[in-house]
Parts: sequence; structure tokens; C-alpha cells
Amino acid sequence: MTMASEAAAAMMVLRLRRIYAMELRYWYLLRRSWPRLVDLVYWPTIQMLLWGFINSFLATNSSWVAQAGGVLIAAVLLWDVLFRSQIGMALSFLEEMWSRNLGHLFVSPLTPGEWVVSMMLVSLMRTVVGVLPAALLAMPVFGYSVFDLGLPLLAFFINLMVMGWWLGLIATGLILRWGLGAENLAWMAVFILAPVSAVYYPVSVLPPLLQGVAWLLPSSHVFEGMRAVQFHHTFPLGDFALAVGLNLVYLAGAAALFLRLFHQAQQRGALLVTGE
Repeated sequence: MTMASEAAAAMMVLRLRRIYAMELRYWYLLRRSWPRLVDLVYWPTIQMLLWGFINSFLATNSSWVAQAGGVLIAAVLLWDVLFRSQIGMALSFLEEMWSRNLGHLFVSPLTPGEWVVSMMLVSLMRTVVGVLPAALLAMPVFGYSVFDLGLPLLAFFINLMVMGWWLGLIATGLILRWGLGAENLAWMAVFILAPVSAVYYPVSVLPPLLQGVAWLLPSSHVFEGMRAVQFHHTFPLGDFALAVGLNLVYLAGAAALFLRLFHQAQQRGALLVTGE
């Protein structure tokens, strides 16, 4: 073997060792972070469940979509309200963590409650700016206006916004507890509830156990109410009242959890150390 070939072989061994070292580094990072492990199986599982339930429902109700024009478009737009409400909260929080600004914020007179209210208002702004153009575009492109739902649309919008807020508070609280290693929770929070929120199909499609879970979510009552307005032209006060009640309970619980985790983070100095 020539000197050149030996040098090339040695260089290759060194390259492989460096690659192996980095693989170990990422494996150890993944292994010690349960949110990352959950994220690996989360998206395929959620997609399978969601589209599986849609397929099961449409297989025996093929004329369902034709009975109320725009039912799926309305579902998509309202679902986006929930998603943008939650992610708007989470992104406002994450932007402070990414810029390592939490410590600077809370040496000022700003209180956690004031910060939460500001994130809610930013979430509302993000949601309106994001969803309104899509709703307007659906009118000339598909000949459907979600505004035809009338005043019930406002009730649905408010309930989904509030649900997004308490989901966002839970996600941000968990990130405060687990650090940026749990950042994926901000993106997962809403979608984990998608299969049991009855967005594109009735609650009755779900297995009995999941139906019980669905009725504990404000989103299920909102989407069932949306279909009642579209198919039967009646506003279901019962679903509305349940959605409001559940949202108030969950919002209070999420706020208490967030404040507790926030104060714990303050005590251990985690606001200044925002890494993983």
C-alpha cells in the first residue's frame, strides 16, 4: 500500500469517526428529550387517525358534502382559527426565548398576567390577518362565504380563539418547565386534538371511548354546532353553552398551571437560561 493510499485510508477513518461522534451527539440529545421522541411518532399517527376517520365517514355518507355547500371549507377555516390562535400565543413566547429576552422582560415592572394578555391580543391579530384573506378568497374561487353562517360564526370564532389561548398557555408552560427541547409541543398541541375534535365528520363517527373525550373539548361542540347551522339552519344553544363553560374551566386551569410553572422557572433562574 502506498503512502498516499494509507493517508487516504486514515483520513477516511477520521471522517467516519467524526460522523459517528456527531451521530452519538444527536442520539444522546434525542434520547434524553421525551418531547423529541414523541414528535417522531406523533405526526404520522395523527395523520393516519384523522384521515382514517374521514375515510370511514365518507365511505358510508358519500352525499354528505353535497347536502351543505362549503361544509368542508367552513371546517378548514374554523380549524385554522383554532390553530392560529394557539400557535400565535406560542410563537410570541418562543420569540422571546429565541432572542433570550425573558430575563430582560421581567426585570421591568411587567407582570406575567400582563404578558399573557399581550400574547392573547397578538394571537387575535395574527389569526384575523391570517384567516380573513383566505375566507375572502373562498368567495370568488369556490362560491362559498363562511360569513353566511351569520352571528353563529362570531360565537364559533370566539370559542375557538379562547381554546387556542388555553392550549397555548399549557404549551408555553411546559416549554418553561422543559426548556427549548420541548419546543415541538407548541406545534403539536392543537393537532393532537384534531382527530377527536370532529372537524370534518360528526362525533358519532368516533369509537365510543373517543366520543367521550370529544365531548370534553370545546372544539367538538363548535364543529357540531357549525354543521347544525349549515344542515339544519338552527343554532344549537346547548353546544354553545357547553363550549363556553368548558373553555372557561380550561382557561382558568391553564392560567393557573402557567403561572405556577412561570414562578418555578423564576425561582430556579430558568428565565435567564433558555437553552435545552
